[in-house]
Amino acid sequence: MSLAEATPPAIDASASQHAIEGIVERHGESVRAAAMRGVQQVAARWTVDDGDAIAFAEFCAANFAPPGEARTRLLDRLERAMTSVSGHLYEIRRDLRWWTDVRTDNVAGVDDVLAKFDPAPDLSDQLYRQKVGFLALLNFPRSDLAEMLKQGGAWSVDRWAESRLAQSFGPRIPAALSERARRIGHEASVFVSGFHVPVETLVDGSGKRWLPAGRKLLAHWLVREEVKANYGDPANGLARQRALMWVMARHIDGTIPASVIDGSNVLDWDSERNTLDGKLATNLHGPQRYAHWLAHRDLAFEFDRLYPEAPTAIARKFDLDREIPETEVERLLTDLLGHPVMAKAAAWLRTRLGRELEPQDIYFEDIAEVKPAEEMNAAVKRLFSDEKAFERKLPEVLKGLGFKPDEAEFLGSRIRVEIARGSGHAMRPGMPEYGAWLRTSRLDAEMGWDGFDTAMHELGHNLEQLCSTHFAPRPLLRGVPNTACTEAFAFLYQSMGRQVLGLETKEQTARAFHVDSLATMLAAFQIAGPSLLELHTWRWIYTNPTATPEQLRDQVLAIAERLWTRFYEPHFGKDPYRILAAYQHMVGHPLYLADYTIGHVMSHQIRSHLRGKDLAAETKRITSIGSFTPDYWMRKAVGSPLSIEPLAKDCAAALRAIGG
Repeated sequence: MSLAEATPPAIDASASQHAIEGIVERHGESVRAAAMRGVQQVAARWTVDDGDAIAFAEFCAANFAPPGEARTRLLDRLERAMTSVSGHLYEIRRDLRWWTDVRTDNVAGVDDVLAKFDPAPDLSDQLYRQKVGFLALLNFPRSDLAEMLKQGGAWSVDRWAESRLAQSFGPRIPAALSERARRIGHEASVFVSGFHVPVETLVDGSGKRWLPAGRKLLAHWLVREEVKANYGDPANGLARQRALMWVMARHIDGTIPASVIDGSNVLDWDSERNTLDGKLATNLHGPQRYAHWLAHRDLAFEFDRLYPEAPTAIARKFDLDREIPETEVERLLTDLLGHPVMAKAAAWLRTRLGRELEPQDIYFEDIAEVKPAEEMNAAVKRLFSDEKAFERKLPEVLKGLGFKPDEAEFLGSRIRVEIARGSGHAMRPGMPEYGAWLRTSRLDAEMGWDGFDTAMHELGHNLEQLCSTHFAPRPLLRGVPNTACTEAFAFLYQSMGRQVLGLETKEQTARAFHVDSLATMLAAFQIAGPSLLELHTWRWIYTNPTATPEQLRDQVLAIAERLWTRFYEPHFGKDPYRILAAYQHMVGHPLYLADYTIGHVMSHQIRSHLRGKDLAAETKRITSIGSFTPDYWMRKAVGSPLSIEPLAKDCAAALRAIGG
């Protein structure tokens, strides 16, 4: 029997009708519609292990709460119980991951075991076995995305809470499958966070080494950051960028020499020709990243059978997680990539760089000015010597951004700042009594601009997390609709980094908005391609379910080339690197990338809405709206649905204002 195969449902149509009639007999004809929906929801999950048809009917009759005071009290009871269970378990799991998430000492053979340990591996099944899930499904509607989009705008807060409660009870996941999912996710995460490419032997086009001994770059993030840092070197920067881009290309297709990856190489590595002291490298790293991707595929196939209403990983991501229809997201991505304003933005960028654009220029982001890394690092060091200094000064940072002293202290004191093993990330509190965790990077002896820039991004996440935990209308509505909404605030606060450092005066605010509009458009354009690539790849995976890692790699490279030719080549030229496939998120966090694109678009809509308003007050108001669908949430937040047009319009205005 497959891991995903559960005991078949034991309740047929006749047993369900008998249970409905029993409820109607007890509570009256007025409850028939509610009884019918509730009984059908329970029947879909009830198995022979839960009892026979008589036990099923008795359970339904005894536990149906008619609309009114009885149902209100039940909602309150289950809300408190479930937020307690989920919150405390989240905190336990978060704590157990600490040693693998944070840069600290490592205990081999122990830390990974703790990170993978789950104190409640069969929770989803136990909630049904012990009847809690059936209580919720019997009494509260488990609305699908279509119903929420059509009717949600007229729902009360309590009606939304009812739906969110019922939605928290999904399929009965076998413990073995939960364990497998946890193991595969952890292994992919470790692979991604550990994929540091030693580059001390890397040579540029002239054959020169320039990176210090012992230097390693995390793919793809730190390779990209090193590329961006070389814009400040007019003499050698372009040659170095090209060498680094070939490092990224070798990471993408798995052709990095094995001796480079394991750190044993002492020969000059020409990444473009992939030679070691002039000889072609033959012992290569291979398509390991695609093997991890396919482990996610195999896992998804197991889950598919448990979700008849969302029978693919794609459907679950869009309909259940993101709560934006797949077609709508794809349309947003293609509209953004094909928008006419990008031709004007690319022309501005060519003028700015003084040359024809190359593929790596999609990463260019320092629109306002190009300052040497040393100068930016020094600006950070003047205020924050390290991550702990940043943590101590968070209340002061928030006051500088307009938060009232008591709010700044309340929020700032609930954020713990640490250095991540991999890329930066933020973790929300599971319950109000806990704090949020902010993870960033740092240089050896200081925080540095990159670490600070990442920290400001994660601070935006933390503010959303804390406000949506403490100030949501009900515990069941804590959080925001999906990760794109929290990315909106991450990008918003990241854009304020220079203001925090005192590098942007209030008098420069208008220009800063123009600069940010252009920068956001370029950033959204950059990530929209990888977002679309990932969606197209997963569609291909479902039509080619037995693909090998090599076949998947080849298809990903082909999709990257096709999308580049269509959307990017007219502006940035041909791409030999296939950099649209670079993002390691595709390995560690499948189908997540589109949230970044949506986040850019959404954050600009929010920032545009905030012009002339109280940033702190609006941040608190918007992040406290509640976990509704993104469409309804955006209408309540800024008065309009999600759209790229405000960003495109403001980008065009920015180009006129700053010389485009």
